[in-house]
Amino acid sequence: CERCQCHSEDKHTAILYTLLSQNLNHSRGGRSPAHQRCLCHQRRTVCLRTPHVTCQAASNVLVKTISFMKNLPSFHLLPREDQLLLLDSCWVPLFLLGLVQEMVTFEVMEMPAPSMLKKILLDGQSKGQEPERTQPTLAAVQRLQCCLNTFWRLDLSPKEYAYLKGAVLFNPDVPGLRASLYIESLQREAQRALQEVLQPLHPEDQGRFARILLIASTLKSIPPALITDLFFRPVIGNADIVELIAEMLYEITGRHLAP
Repeated sequence: CERCQCHSEDKHTAILYTLLSQNLNHSRGGRSPAHQRCLCHQRRTVCLRTPHVTCQAASNVLVKTISFMKNLPSFHLLPREDQLLLLDSCWVPLFLLGLVQEMVTFEVMEMPAPSMLKKILLDGQSKGQEPERTQPTLAAVQRLQCCLNTFWRLDLSPKEYAYLKGAVLFNPDVPGLRASLYIESLQREAQRALQEVLQPLHPEDQGRFARILLIASTLKSIPPALITDLFFRPVIGNADIVELIAEMLYEITGRHLAP
């Protein structure tokens, strides 16, 4: 941040702050101020304002996303290794499309920063314990909400969502695929079906097809860690979200993640 005042000189004048800072820096192995917590507005960590409600809605969307994959015969014809690669690569954009389709909105609030005195007092007790979970930043959440808002403005129909999800799922560019040519043909088929649906629904909007694919590509830039930490970490703890999704896809029918 160009105007970052987190570690400006006027904040180092208090004697107690100086003493505690020296102690804390020593316990961190001499980490420089640049690596400490930045208090800039955009970099502050946030959490869901209503986690119980939002996490339940997100869990329902995830279950519907998995059901979508379960109901695609062409997906189950793929080698199991390819299914898992596609699952790992595409679950986030598919989930985000589900959030948009289900009109799931959410608000965040700033995480209270732990006091420096508390960090020092608990430093010795935290050794050997699991590391603290990462928290999303305000800037990352605002970027996510911007992507969702862009999709809401498109006002897609159910058929548009269905064929777009197919085009997103069958991504032949995922590294390591064994049936990449077949997956590419499935993607072309889904894109062609999407284009055919658009013609009678929006005959006057010739650029809608390209615009939908372009906006859909932005969903791939959203980090899976952000989605996991924001919507599912309060529910699953330290469990691996991809492993849980794979279990739900192959072994358990109708399983819900319950906060």
